[in-house]
Amino acid sequence: MKLNTATSLFAIGAFALSAPAFAQSDLRDSIAADYDENLEALFTHFHQNPELSHREFKTAERLATEIRAFGYDVTEEVGGTGIVAVMENGDGPTVMIRADMDGLPVKEDSGLSYMSTATQEDIDGIVKPVMHACGHDVHITSLVGTARQMAARKDQWSGTLVLIGQPAEERIAGARIMMEDGLYQRFPKPDYAMALHVSANTPSGRVEVPLGIRASSSDSVDIVVHGVGAHGASPHKGIDPVLVASQIVVSLQTIVSRSINPQDAGVITVGAIHGGFKHNIIGDKVEMQITVRSNNPEIREQLLDGIDRVAKGVAVSMGVPKKLMPEVIRSKTESTPPTINDRETAERVRTAISAGMGDGVLIDKPREGMGAEDFAYFVAPETGVKGVYFNVGGTPEKDIADASSHHSPFFKIEPEPAIKTGVEAMTTAAIALFGGE
Repeated sequence: MKLNTATSLFAIGAFALSAPAFAQSDLRDSIAADYDENLEALFTHFHQNPELSHREFKTAERLATEIRAFGYDVTEEVGGTGIVAVMENGDGPTVMIRADMDGLPVKEDSGLSYMSTATQEDIDGIVKPVMHACGHDVHITSLVGTARQMAARKDQWSGTLVLIGQPAEERIAGARIMMEDGLYQRFPKPDYAMALHVSANTPSGRVEVPLGIRASSSDSVDIVVHGVGAHGASPHKGIDPVLVASQIVVSLQTIVSRSINPQDAGVITVGAIHGGFKHNIIGDKVEMQITVRSNNPEIREQLLDGIDRVAKGVAVSMGVPKKLMPEVIRSKTESTPPTINDRETAERVRTAISAGMGDGVLIDKPREGMGAEDFAYFVAPETGVKGVYFNVGGTPEKDIADASSHHSPFFKIEPEPAIKTGVEAMTTAAIALFGGE
């Protein structure tokens, strides 16, 4: 049938308006088929075979093999066990997508039919149970799915795509180590960097893209409290480090409550304390392990300086001699600044996801706690890289109230909607950042 000019223009306009919807439908169908044929089994494999931080040898090897099959140039052993995959596709920006690979030293008790029973020797030489208790199995499976979709849609984007399999996020060390190993010198430096995290506290099928802060800074601090050993029945003949340490624990809380502005966020948590040998013996040493969280660099330094001041001040007040002052040791490896999304880029990602996946997919909710993320090293202000880190839901809405905490032995998520949503959201956002539709 021959169309008149007006009808032809209408038809062309209608097609232009409907084309993105058809493209998104095609993407969704392709992801669903990939999940059934590949990703479900891959997720189960990763879940049943977790590996600890800096020990992700087989995970990295499998991830590299999967992504290399789609035509990417893959380099292994970057920053230890990290992998970097590059696909060049003409002129345009460089977009980096990162997924973390490591599990946690937790014995799984989720009740899932595919529970992990894995054990592994940790970097401290101790054999420990291992579990993907934070969803990194979802992240790397989603990365493989995204790699496949982006390779299949090279006609929809132009530029350079860089995919990262990052080790040791749980020790907030892997990103820094990859950067120190020349990530931005050896490989194309990104204009944009993205990552996702599955959230047990977010409903399945929903996506949360913060416009500002996504994760707090984190610092690990060790305090060694020294004393003078004595008989438990003669405390006056010694200096009791357990008592000194106990007072330090209590006094540390005054740093947040009385030293920083009440409107600024900060956390000082003593996660471990070890000392003593026997009921009736006053030992000579207590070791403490502390995590420190904040949302801006000034408060971060204020908290860290406060720990040193309080520890030594309490010791002085309790008669500890100068030669036995507590040692306050800031970790040089387990430390990360806050992860803050670039607002303009986050708005672009939100717009793309909403337009492609539907108005109801986005969810905004207050942050829960002060979790940290070493993705911050990839997008630190001095790099000039614009970053966006978003969440995808992992729990059916009806079960949110009873969802287990991340890092818990009972942690579990609903993999199918989490992975499908993650791949669709990441592919949609990446194509948008490349300037495609």
